[in-house]
Amino acid sequence: MAAIPMRIYDLCLPWYWQYDHDFVCCIEDACASCGLSLWQVTLSNLLEAITSLYSGQATFRTLLDRANDDLRFEPIRRFSKENHLHRINPIELSHWSEDKATMHLELIQAGLQTPYTILIAPFVDQPILPPLDLTPLGNKFVLKPAVGGGGEGVRMNASTLDDVQCARLEFPDQKYLAQAHIEARIISGRQAWFRVFYVGGDCIPCWWHPLTHVYKVLTSDEETQLGLAPLREATKGIARICKLDWFSTEIAQTEDGRFVIVDYVNDSIDTRIQSKALDGMPDEVLKQITNKLVELTAINKQQAECRRQ
Repeated sequence: MAAIPMRIYDLCLPWYWQYDHDFVCCIEDACASCGLSLWQVTLSNLLEAITSLYSGQATFRTLLDRANDDLRFEPIRRFSKENHLHRINPIELSHWSEDKATMHLELIQAGLQTPYTILIAPFVDQPILPPLDLTPLGNKFVLKPAVGGGGEGVRMNASTLDDVQCARLEFPDQKYLAQAHIEARIISGRQAWFRVFYVGGDCIPCWWHPLTHVYKVLTSDEETQLGLAPLREATKGIARICKLDWFSTEIAQTEDGRFVIVDYVNDSIDTRIQSKALDGMPDEVLKQITNKLVELTAINKQQAECRRQ
């Protein structure tokens, strides 16, 4: 009886979050346009997919993992690493770059602008803090755990050492950052506050309101006329450090013209779109991102085929 040939997918996409649906549809469309095969792995076919991988019935060339916080998908991640398959945002790089304390030191060493920051040891390592001079932070400052996103554990208006101690108890095993507030200048009637998406060497800067989280695409004319090219320069500087294929970063321009990186690296990108959620990313930005991710997949396929020749 003839052996069943192994199925090789160009892109494997594990996902489970319902709000990733539009992202996945855009990936589907981009793959179809490029003639690439897509293997979606969800909870409904997870066991079947893992069985196919480990029995040699199927494999893939590139992994785009949207389920990297779910241990049920871990066998797929392990398979891709052990078999040296191409991974978009390898999880070990994601874990390293999501540590804000680590990234803070990396960014300032690279000469990039960050808020004035005091790094504070985890409560479990140092329950009693030595005297801290909080004066350089101003009357009110921001406290944030080194790991996490979505504003979880962040205190915007801390002012005392007691505030620091209380915050540390919320996530006692984490380092904390105490950061000075950044005041953004007003340009073209807007706060000069931006979220920039990086994907495969491209930068997509957007106006972004730090309170409402509402986006507006920064046009090329605005970028030129308002002298905002440093947004791209700073973002590419971050990319050289974190080595991720795609992420977003938060940058504000101060009254004295400095471009300060406020939120360093976010690779757990919220892919909800503006046409369905007020604080979602602009629809055209999602399209640009997914097209570029599929382009990276196509490049990896071409390189794999060249190596075989």
